[in-house]
Amino acid sequence: MGGKYRIKGNKYPRMRRPRRRGRLVGLVVASAAVLGVGGWGAWQLVDVFTGGGRKASAAGSGTECGPERAPRPAPTLPEPRAITVNVFNATTRSGLAKKTADELKKRGFKIGDVGNATKQYDKKVKGPGVLLGPASALDTSLPVLGTQLPGAERRSEAARKGAAVDLVIGDGFKELAKKPDADRALTKLARPEPAPSSKKDC
Repeated sequence: MGGKYRIKGNKYPRMRRPRRRGRLVGLVVASAAVLGVGGWGAWQLVDVFTGGGRKASAAGSGTECGPERAPRPAPTLPEPRAITVNVFNATTRSGLAKKTADELKKRGFKIGDVGNATKQYDKKVKGPGVLLGPASALDTSLPVLGTQLPGAERRSEAARKGAAVDLVIGDGFKELAKKPDADRALTKLARPEPAPSSKKDC
């Protein structure tokens, strides 16, 4: 070729294609994304097999939380008609024992002895009353009688014979519980609420 396009010397220009930098940048970004996703997946696997999956495994296996407790069986309690109650007055108010005994009789209890309290308790009971009975009555007759006089103290006497129980009226006595309230308390006593599930604290 001549003129200004004439090639001089023994070196010829090499005709190279322009570099596609955009493709190179795209490959770098794609590689970084693949590595990032792979690293995140590997971290999740490590997290599951070490400590991160503790909540899921606990919920699935139940090892962290004990099994749910079964509802408590309702206790076998005697009916008021099967309970004989002796009513004694340990206060200075006259007629209190008979009045209380009459009301208990209306509510279905059997009434035994009625009168003044023995020297052991006479004028010595500061609360509303004391419920006395044999050891076997602590979880049977005394709780049933206790629904009629909330706040009364319960005591057992080891040497006591028979199944009858005593209601000793104290200085804090005003009256027996209202019958509707006593009936509700008796129903609740016979049908206790189920024990709370242990899963609550999980």
